[in-house]
Amino acid sequence: MRHFRILVAANGISAYGSYLNLVALNVFVYHLTESAFLAGLFMAVRLLTSVASGFVSGALVSRVDRKRLMIGADLSQATALVAMLLAPESVDLAALFGLALIAGTCSTLSQVALRSSIPEIVGAEHRAKANASLVTARSLAMIAGFASSGVVVSQWGYTAAFVLDAITFTVSALVLSLLPIRTRAEEAAPEESGPAESTGKPRWAALVLLRSMPLVALMIAVRAADGLGSSSHNVALPVYSAGLDPSDPAVFISQFWATWALGNIAAQVVLERYVKKAGRTPGERVFALGACVMSLMFILVFSGLPTPLAVAVALLAGMADGLTEIAYVSRLQTTPDEQRGRLFGLSASAENAGFGLGMLVSAALLERFTPFQVVAAFHGSAILLCAGLLVLLVRRGAGQRHGAADSAVPGPAAARGPDGKPRTAEAAPRPAPEGGRPLRASRSTAASGAAAPPDGRGPDSERT
Repeated sequence: MRHFRILVAANGISAYGSYLNLVALNVFVYHLTESAFLAGLFMAVRLLTSVASGFVSGALVSRVDRKRLMIGADLSQATALVAMLLAPESVDLAALFGLALIAGTCSTLSQVALRSSIPEIVGAEHRAKANASLVTARSLAMIAGFASSGVVVSQWGYTAAFVLDAITFTVSALVLSLLPIRTRAEEAAPEESGPAESTGKPRWAALVLLRSMPLVALMIAVRAADGLGSSSHNVALPVYSAGLDPSDPAVFISQFWATWALGNIAAQVVLERYVKKAGRTPGERVFALGACVMSLMFILVFSGLPTPLAVAVALLAGMADGLTEIAYVSRLQTTPDEQRGRLFGLSASAENAGFGLGMLVSAALLERFTPFQVVAAFHGSAILLCAGLLVLLVRRGAGQRHGAADSAVPGPAAARGPDGKPRTAEAAPRPAPEGGRPLRASRSTAASGAAAPPDGRGPDSERT
């Protein structure tokens, strides 16, 4: 785990740069173009690229060394940032949209490669703890990135923000290149035969895989619904905060995200105790229940609660969000190595598609409805889907227990021995003491319940 802790630190540094970049770039696009349409288009291009990249990433991490993919993704983003800074003013806008394409592609590729590699890096038995560490690091990076972006830009300008971002990606790539980690199962060595079509694999291998794993497919659908819900509270939060305190709406936003991140961190503590007590990682039921609680808590945050109580609810939302993330990723990591990359690629596409679509729809709905109504509608839909998954899991568990009970039920009364205990099979014939024919207990002995002598003979046991 020592090498993995270093990897977590490097990933946290890279994530900090990503969140800093997310804020600085969006503001910079608007500052450069003075067009809300182009600023929105920039975000849309980045999101759409992330969705498309999920399908490509799943195939790539199944065939190419994942460590090299993660290093290449970090270096590509660092290079794109430097190229944008050095580009002439006449091509600034083109360079920005090129950066959006590279950032959307590489961030998804890096995430899919890392998640697929966890069982090989730390061992399958430690994957839940490893996922919890990654969730904690990214939560801290998000808070630090969002909080420092305004300070960096206001004090040192956009160039300093982009240079700092490029440095974080470079540091992450350097650390990865030096770590002696294995990211692929030995039996799933990278293929050298070229594209999937040339190896005989179906063109839509990921979708075929989902058809064979309906429960996992339903979990991915729940994650897409969670993406819709997350987009609604992200869009509604500034509107709701402005209604609470028009003079300083950023106060509630900062309290909300800081408390949410603390909840994510607390989820790791809860998870460690759960694993130690139960002796297993959280599974599908924890995922479904956690997703229900998470969406319910987000709805309550926008229900008009007093600020201290709303912040406390945000803490519970963060805990449920963290547990759901860990349970979900850990479940997908139980699949064989050669399938894992495609599942995580599909998952990334589903989550990003849900989030992107939700951003557009919820922004339009907020023109006519209150933040509570929009958030309740989006997260309410996620709750219904999660509740359906939970009912399915409970019924499946009951069916398995019922089937196990049926297999343990003894046969009819005639199959019971004289002591009333079930007889599973007729006693095997024993060889005769002197090499004669095998001897059996006679019918009269079995019927009367008399015990056979030690040599297996009964009063009429020998048959001629």
